[in-house]
Amino acid sequence: MWALIKLNLDWAEAANLRMTQLNEIEEFHLHAYESATMYKERMKFVHDKKILKREFKSSDLVLLFNSRLKLFPGKLKSKWSGPYKVVNVSPYGAIELESEDGTRTFKVNGQRVKHYLGTIGEKHLVEQFSLKDNPTPTPTIE
Repeated sequence: MWALIKLNLDWAEAANLRMTQLNEIEEFHLHAYESATMYKERMKFVHDKKILKREFKSSDLVLLFNSRLKLFPGKLKSKWSGPYKVVNVSPYGAIELESEDGTRTFKVNGQRVKHYLGTIGEKHLVEQFSLKDNPTPTPTIE
């Protein structure tokens, strides 16, 4: 019934076996550490490759990315607002913007802005149709 357990009573052989096992575990840990380091370097390279380097100067027109619309998207709502005028560019990527009417300035991360390719003061005439009572269109300026 009872299984006999064989004990290794040779202390030198047991110590040598234990040291071999500890060395194997240490080699395994070292290999895992090197693999994780290589993985992190590859992921950093892929991430940095996707970051676009944009150069901004004072008086450039830019669009600002609205990250809140990314969480609660409107079906046809644009995630970019603006145009804003660049007032100051810091060497570490922060950009100071001035609102369209020129009343307030604020700082944003340089990765949240992109160049505005339109011209300032560009307005379009849009016709609005009321579906309730009045069938005639009312022109509005957007």
